[in-house]
Amino acid sequence: MPTSPDPHSQYITHPSGETSHIIVDDFADPWKPRETVLLQGGFARHAAFFHHWVPALSRQYRVVRRDLRGHGYSSAPARADKPAAYTLDAVLADIVDTLDQLGVDRVHFFGESTSGMLGMILAARHPERVRSLTVCSSPTHLPPATQGFLAMGRASWPEACRALGSRGWGQELAKLGGTMSSADDGYRRWWLEQLSVSSGEGLASYAEFLCTLDARPYLGRIKVPMLILAPTRSAATKIEEQKEVQAQVPGSKLVPIDGAGHEIYVDSAEECQNVYREFLAALP
Repeated sequence: MPTSPDPHSQYITHPSGETSHIIVDDFADPWKPRETVLLQGGFARHAAFFHHWVPALSRQYRVVRRDLRGHGYSSAPARADKPAAYTLDAVLADIVDTLDQLGVDRVHFFGESTSGMLGMILAARHPERVRSLTVCSSPTHLPPATQGFLAMGRASWPEACRALGSRGWGQELAKLGGTMSSADDGYRRWWLEQLSVSSGEGLASYAEFLCTLDARPYLGRIKVPMLILAPTRSAATKIEEQKEVQAQVPGSKLVPIDGAGHEIYVDSAEECQNVYREFLAALP
């Protein structure tokens, strides 16, 4: 497992023996109480991908960025060797234990892409731990067509990650419209280098887990304040699906974001951040 170069990195060891890599940034006035925001990136993205969100949030909130199981600098056992490491209960337990070890009772959970699915289920199953829920470019499940889109011509999405490795899979993904759509060559190189931190097996094992995940049965149980940042040009989730989520979660707020593709947290970062801060500020 590689070691994070970030000087603010921390490693949390869970009761399962697996570890989560986190980065905590807190520039709020130390004599004032503040709440905690957990930024959880989607598939193949880890804490570094949200570096540009820290200045916008950390003056008022403690900001925790966390790598998923199989991602970045968190532990990445092969699912074939440790199937229990990639169950829904295990993945949610990692999140809850991270909050416990940080001394956080309730968190503002921000889930980008597939991590929004985790956020929906977390809010339904552990409402006492979630102060608010924000999902950004988040589907509710990954139907066969989406899994096939991510398979890059291979037999399956997980097999594509194994065959191509994280770097090769990322290179293929960047060629597809509506995914990582930045025209900045510097960012595209940095994006690929960061994605390559994860192992191909770690991503493949987590992809196998995501192929079974479905947040739709949990939507009606979400009672916490919810914001939906809905991309209008994503290849992974359509605006109609985002509106269906809003319809099933009473009181939820949907804001369309006309970004270049799926990664609106990057190419429409300032707009997303402004909407998010307004949402948090308006909470009772």
